Amino acid sequence: MRVRASLVRATVLVALALMCVVSVVLAQEGELRVQAVPEQAYVFVDGQAMHEASRSTFTLSPGNHTIDIYNYGYKPTTRKVTITAGEGTELDVTLDPVPGTVSGPWGCMTIEGADRDAVLLNGKTPAFFVGHGDEFNHNWWWKQELIVPPGKHQVTILKGNKEVWSGTVEVPANQRVVIDIPKGVRKTVPWPRGEQLKSLPRFRAGAASATVAVAKPTAQITASMMQVNCGETTQLKWRTTDAPVVNISGIGQVPESGEKSVQLSGNTTYNLTANGPGGTATSSVPVAVNTAIQETLSVSPAEARYRRIGDKVIEQPTATLSWSASNVSSVSVDPLGSVDATGSRTLDLSPQKTTPGPVDETLTYTLKATNCSGASETRTATVHLTGSIENAAEVQRLETRLALHSVFFPTDQPRPENPNAGLVASQQKTLTTLAADFKKYLEFKPDAHLILSGHADIRGGSEYNQALSERRVASTKLFLVGKGVPDASLETRSFGSQENLTADQVKELVVQNPDLSAADRQKVLSNLAVIVLAQNRRVDVTLSTTGEKSIRQFPFNAADSLTLLDRTNPGAGKKAAAPAKPKGKTQ
Repeated sequence: MRVRASLVRATVLVALALMCVVSVVLAQEGELRVQAVPEQAYVFVDGQAMHEASRSTFTLSPGNHTIDIYNYGYKPTTRKVTITAGEGTELDVTLDPVPGTVSGPWGCMTIEGADRDAVLLNGKTPAFFVGHGDEFNHNWWWKQELIVPPGKHQVTILKGNKEVWSGTVEVPANQRVVIDIPKGVRKTVPWPRGEQLKSLPRFRAGAASATVAVAKPTAQITASMMQVNCGETTQLKWRTTDAPVVNISGIGQVPESGEKSVQLSGNTTYNLTANGPGGTATSSVPVAVNTAIQETLSVSPAEARYRRIGDKVIEQPTATLSWSASNVSSVSVDPLGSVDATGSRTLDLSPQKTTPGPVDETLTYTLKATNCSGASETRTATVHLTGSIENAAEVQRLETRLALHSVFFPTDQPRPENPNAGLVASQQKTLTTLAADFKKYLEFKPDAHLILSGHADIRGGSEYNQALSERRVASTKLFLVGKGVPDASLETRSFGSQENLTADQVKELVVQNPDLSAADRQKVLSNLAVIVLAQNRRVDVTLSTTGEKSIRQFPFNAADSLTLLDRTNPGAGKKAAAPAKPKGKTQ
């Protein structure tokens, strides 16, 4: 008896201790109370299958939890809740029904032994939930059945996070398959009621009865353009029903319905797969991609001439290069580099060679076009370039040979009544040589100018002398133009008698004149006054590129020198070695 009493006391103490532990644990947890419509809705907590919402109190650990509420035939909902230790949390949910009914053909499943465990069809996530075991466990007067499209179905029974049973079940049309959990398919029997059913709602429940009619998914996908160029886009549009998991090949998982713009680089078939509790539906749309490249390349003109003297390009030809390409992702033109798909460019044409000699080359331009499919095309265009490259030393020799001499005029020439006169033969010869040399020089340096500066001796008024010097430069310019010098290459200035040479300057010029002998130089200097007048009846010439000025060397040995010296302009025909003494007042 004492032993039995001791055992009783020990048992009571253990029970009390366990109650304390349970109380402590419960105090560390919280409660979630769910009120759902319809009341048969099933609750998943953090992905684990719990039970239907009619058994609405759940003990959960403190913290954040994800609550998924499903009932086949209704749109599921997901809620986030935060559980506080020792406190209760209320969650009221009303699910929206999926509109419409489901049509056959059908087969039927009866699931025995699953109690209130979650039944998933053709998938293992809550999205494939169709009901719990107590809704499909008999086929008596009050029907509790799972109606499905005929065919093979993957059945999964979940309790919490544990998979109680899973297997493939083949359901023939108008047949009822009885599944024993956990043994599997027990029998398949005729189900004549299936032939009589026309259409059913997805979910219907009553007193001790429940019918779930699972719809077979539908799927359709289309493309706005079924043929595009490489790199272009088409708009995919798809629609599915009764499919919580939808995938498009090459894209991945997508919403049940939607649109998406896709860019293509090759022929692509987009396969839409819709998975739901009722099975799988597929649809596809092929999109063809045109990979052909169309391109053109042209250059104009096809023939051109080039000329260079030293570093100076005398003839710089240009050409217009035009191109176009379609259905491309990149275009380049050698030697330009990357370019737009369509365009044109004005090119300066230059030869490859750089040394002196004739130029005879073919310049080649190459267009290369590629697209995103890997296709490529090449096209060329050419210009035949001829001409020459000349040595710069020739320019230097010409500048040396381009001796500039001032041009001298007789007294008071030219007159207003004959403004183009006044150039005696010796001065015309000087200008003819100057014109020939300068025209050659322009080939090398086309921007060069000759600056003509007119002068008159001191006799006469300033206005008269100014007009006289203007006629002298005009007459000189006219003569040069007549010899082929461009008018634009001549510039004129007139100074009248403002910048006359002094007697000392003239004397120095005479002393330096190489054409005079010592005796002739003495005779000239003895008539210095006459020589000073003659030296100032002139037009000086300056070369713009070098600044070189003409030498003011009077042509004493010219046949018409006396005409140039005579202050009265009596005529020409004698040399000027013994000039007459100054007389008269004309200039």
